[in-house]
Amino acid sequence: MPYAYYQKLNAKQKVIYRRSDSITTIPLTNSKSLLTPLEQLKMALIAEERRETESILKILAKGILTNLKVAPINIKLLAARPSHDWGELHGLYEVSEGKCRAQITLWMRTAQQKKVVAFRTFLRTFLHELCHHLDYELLELDDSFHTQGFFKRESSLFKQLVPQKTK
Repeated sequence: MPYAYYQKLNAKQKVIYRRSDSITTIPLTNSKSLLTPLEQLKMALIAEERRETESILKILAKGILTNLKVAPINIKLLAARPSHDWGELHGLYEVSEGKCRAQITLWMRTAQQKKVVAFRTFLRTFLHELCHHLDYELLELDDSFHTQGFFKRESSLFKQLVPQKTK
């Protein structure tokens, strides 16, 4: 079932939305090769090392995008999240323009308390923004809508990268 904003889309956008919604996974063939950078990312966040965290994010992005044969992306990590009366901005995806690569900007601290974002939340934010890039570059969608399929793709990446806890 489409989200409420679907009704406000034009006919072309609705076609894009439905296609996005129908795609629920992004299979990785090398997820085990990313376990070390994931662990390093967790440690860099805990240590509150912004430069190291950014460096590891670049390694992760390169590993995922190379696996999927997708164009590279720039990664920028800033300190505290910006906020306003609308809430906090967790991540930002900017499409490529001309010769400039697409870019993901993330923030490693919460806006209000300036605490480092928890690893799983931070990783999900990174994967969320990366999914926008994959919508354009891998799936060749003309737009990147927040559909149920989009969130399932994000979750599929997360589940491939983070070993699930057994009961």
